[in-house]
Amino acid sequence: MSALSCQRAMFDIPAGVTYLNAAAMSPIPKAGRLAGEAGVFAKVQPWAIDRNEGLVRTERVRGLVAGLIGAAADDIALTGATSYGVSTAALNVPVAAGSRILVLAGEHPSQVLPWRERATWAGAVVEEIARPGDDDWAAAIIAAVRREGAGPVAVAALSPSHWTDGSVVDLDLIAPVLREVGAALVIDATQGVGVLDLDVGRLRPDFMAFPTYKWILGPYSFGFLYVAPWRQDGVPLEQHENSRVKGAFMPGARRYDLGERNNLILLPIAEAGLELVSGWGVTAIAARCRMLTDRIAAGAAGLGIGTAANRVPHAVGLRFAGGIPAGLLDRLAAQGIYVAERGGFLRVSPHVYNDAADVDRLLTALGAG
Repeated sequence: MSALSCQRAMFDIPAGVTYLNAAAMSPIPKAGRLAGEAGVFAKVQPWAIDRNEGLVRTERVRGLVAGLIGAAADDIALTGATSYGVSTAALNVPVAAGSRILVLAGEHPSQVLPWRERATWAGAVVEEIARPGDDDWAAAIIAAVRREGAGPVAVAALSPSHWTDGSVVDLDLIAPVLREVGAALVIDATQGVGVLDLDVGRLRPDFMAFPTYKWILGPYSFGFLYVAPWRQDGVPLEQHENSRVKGAFMPGARRYDLGERNNLILLPIAEAGLELVSGWGVTAIAARCRMLTDRIAAGAAGLGIGTAANRVPHAVGLRFAGGIPAGLLDRLAAQGIYVAERGGFLRVSPHVYNDAADVDRLLTALGAG
């Protein structure tokens, strides 16, 4: 397979802008903008809207999402956000009194807050796994699962990488251990789907939630939830007729769909992004991002700036010995270079629209202080 070239022409990114912050929010590609504009124009004249078209698009999008994660379309619910999906999981995964719910220290609130609430009314505890000094999250999590004298693990609420710095959380090592002890696995795949191999047939999570507005190039306020076949008879967050036929829930994960799922504007934008990502393929996207983050890490090392020992291909957290210099993000932005500060790391996250010149601009700016 030939390497994926820079796809900047597919996006409206002006010359002089070096956008290295896809982990926060990706730009919508030109195809997505056009699709969204068509949706706006349709709403201007609602009497001309073909209602069946929305239903057809909903199922087409469901299929595109399923294809990215090795699922069936029936396993995919349409949601409004990752928090919607995680809250659905927290409502439906059994949690016994005295059991433990494992989360990563410093994890994103969307993957923590619903579990804190669930633990409170279930009589369970939320246990934070401290950041390991060697960045080996898998070993730390497995040790917590197997710790003698601790309560049983009901749920591990995890991500494929830590959102602040891209350090790997090896779910392929962790998932079998969770199955051994009968614990559920709920994945926040916000920083994974669209660029990582997160095959649900292999990982076998109970639920996996993710939005569209980062790595699959979609709009804000729209997302998806994978629901394992053994969790598809649960209780949805919302009750509405779109998830029912003759009063009964539709088959599969559709009972968990949000209301007003056939959004005239957001759904077409999401579809456009999914079609691009599916066409490029996650393997090719990951390879291109890895080439860029490796260049970033090597250049940063030459400046005395560290990175995680084991990181995902599409994000790298730069570790400054004395902390991020004051005002650095503002100075970078003034030069048209956009990155993020997360948890004390300077998080740099390129996508397919970036190239080596973008990386070199960042490194030059960092070297200049």
